[in-house]
Formats: sequence, C-alpha cells, structure tokens
Amino acid sequence: MSEKKTPALQYRFDGPEDAPVLVLGPSLGTTWHMFDRQVPELVKQWRVFRFDLPGHGGAPAHPAGSVGELADRLLATLDALGVQRFGYAGCALGGAVGLELALRRPERLASLALIAASPRFGTPDEFRQRGVIVRTNGLDPIARSAPERWFTGGFAAAQPAITEWAVQMVRTTDPGCYIAACEALAAFDVRPELGRVGVPTLVLVGSEDQVTGPAEARTLVAGVPDARLAVVPGASHLVPVEQPAAVTDLLVRHFSTAWQQPYETGQTALPAAPAIPALAPPQPVPVAPLAEIAPAPVAVPQEASGVADRYETGLKIRREVLGDAHVEGVLAEADAFSGDFQEFVTRYAWGEIWDRPGLDRRSRSCVTLTALVAGGHLDELAVHTRAALRNGLTPAEIREVLLQAAVYCGVPAAAGAFRVAQRVIREETTPAE
Repeated sequence: MSEKKTPALQYRFDGPEDAPVLVLGPSLGTTWHMFDRQVPELVKQWRVFRFDLPGHGGAPAHPAGSVGELADRLLATLDALGVQRFGYAGCALGGAVGLELALRRPERLASLALIAASPRFGTPDEFRQRGVIVRTNGLDPIARSAPERWFTGGFAAAQPAITEWAVQMVRTTDPGCYIAACEALAAFDVRPELGRVGVPTLVLVGSEDQVTGPAEARTLVAGVPDARLAVVPGASHLVPVEQPAAVTDLLVRHFSTAWQQPYETGQTALPAAPAIPALAPPQPVPVAPLAEIAPAPVAVPQEASGVADRYETGLKIRREVLGDAHVEGVLAEADAFSGDFQEFVTRYAWGEIWDRPGLDRRSRSCVTLTALVAGGHLDELAVHTRAALRNGLTPAEIREVLLQAAVYCGVPAAAGAFRVAQRVIREETTPAE
C-alpha cells in the first residue's frame, strides 16, 4: 500500500532562531507579503513564520479541499522544521486555519489572533458561485474587484501602487487552487464549536470591513471563552495592509501578554530568507483600545450518531450540488401533499445514489444532463446545469455533453436543451458589476 505524503507549504522565516515561533496566515488571494509591514516589529520578540496558500505567490499548485487539510499541511510543514508549539495570527482564510488548529490541535497553540475572520464566511452558495465565475472567466474579474473588497475607497485612491499590487497578487494565483479554497470556505462552519476554543484569542477587525465585519467579529468574541475584540477605525478587510501600525501594535500587545505556558527552546528553523522591500506605508489611524465582551453561553454539541442518517446525508449533498437557496425554496413549498415526495427524493436520490462512491460529481452531472435531455425535462435541466457548473464542469464541457446528447437523444430535444443551458450559463458565469 502506497503512502500519500502531505504536500509542504511554501514558507519563510524571519527573526532570531532561538525566539518563540509566531505563524502568520494569509487571506485568500494574497501572499505572505500582506504581513510585510508587521514583520520588522514582530521579529524583535519572535521568530516569524509566514506561508503561502497553495498556488498563491508562486507556491506549488496542490489544491487543498478543506480548511482542515490546509491546517494539516501547515502542521506537517512545521513538524518537518522541528516547530512544535507556536503562536498563530491569521487573516480571513488564514483565520479559519487558526480556528481549525485551536479546535483540532489546541496543544500546538500558545495564543491565537483572528483577523477579519468569521466562524462561517458568507454562504456556501456565494463561494461556489465565485468558483463558477473563476472556472469560466479566469481570475481577472475577481482580481479587478479585489481593491473594493479589501480596502476603503479613500485608501485605494491614495495608494494606487498598493491597489495595483493587490490586483496583480490575485491575478497571478493558480485558478484551480483559488477554486479549491472557495470550496473549502463554502464548507467551513464552526459556529457550534466556538466554545471549545481554549487559547487566549484576539479578534481583530476593520471598522469598514464589508466582507467579514464587526458583526462577525462579535460572533467570534461571544462564542470563544477567552477572547477580546479590537476594532480598527478606518480599515476594511485587508486591515494589516491598510492600517499596519495599528495591527502591529495590537498583535504585539496580545502575544506579549497572552502566551500560554513558557516557551521551551530547542526548536530548529531554517535561516531567514533575504528581506523583501516593504510596501509604502499609509498614514495610520489611532486605534481604539481592546474591549472585553462577555462570552455567550454555547451549547455543547451532542455526540453524533454512529449510524449514518440517509436523509441528513442527502440534504447535505443536495444543498452542496443545487445550492442552499434552491433547496430551501423547494422544501418551503412542500406541504402535506408533497412533503413525502421531497423526503423520498432527498433520502433516495441524494442520500443514496448521489452519495455512492462509483462516480464523482462531475460524472454524475454529465449523466444527469443527458438523461434530462432524453426525457425533455427542461425545468430540471436548468437546475442541473447550475449544479453541473458548481460540480466543476465548464461551459465548454456542458456544450460537449449536449452535443453528445443530440446524437443519441435527438436534435429537437437537444435544441431546447441548448436554449435552457445557454440562458443558465450566461446568468451564472457573468461577473457582477
């Protein structure tokens, strides 16, 4: 039996080799350079370890299918370097990795900082839709819209060099790895588990963040038992870049005072890489002091049953393939007359057939599209064209499926199918203005 090796992450060290290790985790679409402005101050006390997400910043394009897999790759990389215990600060997707570490491997963490993070990032539909857009149009539409998601309007206008840097950073990311990261965020939801985070935690957010803003930050602080909130005025999502001095000060104060257990020397690390020029510094805005928020009671999750529930499995798969909005709409319309049918479809079609290991979801989408063309079920064809895009088929591949169906199911049936699929593909793959 062959053993599958966990791919290591691309990384760099800065700071004294005998200092405690502080890991900095980047956001989706960024590289380790998003923390350039924090490093000069942090290395006065810590050995700073920065890593790139797969396919970001020229890193090898080995897509990671879940946040848990990213955490495993990080731990494997640190294990190979002899780093056992460390502090961790992560932004957005990097923050999700930090939460995963705190929940699954708390013995490795000395302290945690969550920047622009959330226990659940938007909705699964939003991230899977983004994956469809990237698969169809490449990363350019996402790259061009990055500055408005990441920075306040005033900062973007005043710092054109940094704004262009952000666009190019996204544009040079591997599309497959970006799509996989979107899928990882779509599946990430640790809201019921926040009460199990047992390390001192700083939750840091920009006051103008429209992606994961103060509301999400307060959800984290209310759920994590030992958490404090810091809101940075005049900053949006990529707050370490927009307000570097404020973020640096908050990180230094947090990790200086909330480092669990004494650090033991003996860890080994590679020499520091050559210094990289820092970004041009914007003018910092004074930051408000840390504010304590009392933790909210969190229900302890019940033990999962050892027997798989076909209905719950089917509902999960049905949502992943068709989207939350569609499934919720269908179930909301069910009544005493149609409810049994919806239960049957969820349990049998989705919990049994779609969950079988013999075909992957892409293949099942190809089969489903062909069968719907043959049956003339154009309403369902529209639903499953959307599902095919979410399952990873490109518009070109869907076209080939319909051409194949035209030969074996008939040209008139395929003509109607092409009209439906064309409309759906335009709706799903046109980037929002």
